[in-house]
Amino acid sequence: MNKQEDRRTAIAERLADHILQHGLIASSLRPLAQAAGTSDRMLLYYFEDKAEIIAVALQAVAGRMAGLMAAAVASEPLPYDQLLPKLAVLLSDEGFWPYMRIWLEIASRAAGGDPFYAKVGEEIGRGFLAWGRAQLKAEDDEALDRDAARLLLAIEGGVLLKSIGLGDVAAKAIN
Repeated sequence: MNKQEDRRTAIAERLADHILQHGLIASSLRPLAQAAGTSDRMLLYYFEDKAEIIAVALQAVAGRMAGLMAAAVASEPLPYDQLLPKLAVLLSDEGFWPYMRIWLEIASRAAGGDPFYAKVGEEIGRGFLAWGRAQLKAEDDEALDRDAARLLLAIEGGVLLKSIGLGDVAAKAIN
């Protein structure tokens, strides 16, 4: 990596910290620049525009989230009915909730018709499907695809229910 790429990576990590703490609602350029320890002009020197800034920060958030998820599951693929409860434990962890809160913000903005967040949400969702597929043990590719989709659906439903105060209902369904 060159010096500019190192700086971009360091800025992206600080932006990820800011977004995890404050959410996307606090993602106007000045607060992002302040969180990155630079000016808004310098932030735009390192990144093409605000969309790239948000995209890079969300990639850093997604990378951290993937690491937490990987640490929560077994080292070898598991059947769907064994993997789902392991992920449900992670979802109930308050340290993981900021990631889910950001995911809900992305989904909300996508549902509101924002094409940027629809694209970002689809990329993250497809990434989760691929991650789930790699974690699952099934008899064939068709079953892997089905179980990865079921896993995404169950987790997303659990996140939504928890966000509206029905975490206990989600826990009953998932465990």
